[in-house]
Amino acid sequence: MIGNRLPVLRAERRWSQAELADRINVSRQTIVSLENGRYEPTLKIAMRLSAVFGLEIERIFTQDPEDLKLVRIE
Repeated sequence: MIGNRLPVLRAERRWSQAELADRINVSRQTIVSLENGRYEPTLKIAMRLSAVFGLEIERIFTQDPEDLKLVRIE
């Protein structure tokens, strides 16, 4: 599962889950599910979050080590 820093980033800005949801045009439940790891973001949502926080996607979301084991570079 992809980890994320959404609760920390949101708290730094003093935004509620509802306010963040409104800023990126999703439901509050989507933010709750992202923060709790029950939902992995689509690329579109990840890009919106990147824009609203002014950060690269990689600074918001962390890689899943188990998923990376599936990558073959050869």
